Amino acid sequence: QVQVVESGGGSVQGGGSMRLSCVASGNTYDYNYIGWFRQVPGKGREGVAAIYTGAAGRTYYADSVKGRFTISQDNAKNTVYLQMNILKSEDTAMYYCAAGLSWRLSASPLDGNEYNYWGQGTQVTVSS
Repeated sequence: QVQVVESGGGSVQGGGSMRLSCVASGNTYDYNYIGWFRQVPGKGREGVAAIYTGAAGRTYYADSVKGRFTISQDNAKNTVYLQMNILKSEDTAMYYCAAGLSWRLSASPLDGNEYNYWGQGTQVTVSS
């Protein structure tokens, strides 16, 4: 079993920055991808960024955040970060962290259906 806990949300003005943290605890052999997702009420979930937690540390981004968001990991702390810069009002959402172990994730790392363990979410609000 893997537990996932997000932190770091809050309110920020447009153009500002924020860093989210995701701590995954439990058996590290039960996941090899960590992803960040976001959802706005009334809309579908969007995959934002993902990272392969192995040594290669490959990263993946949605087109909407490329060049503005950076996902990184600190394996010693079992923590994955999402650094968000140049925030826009359309980035306002509930952000979720998820952990997954699936051979399909290598082809679709931003597909939330392939992730097994989810956190409770942290709200990010960007004011214009």
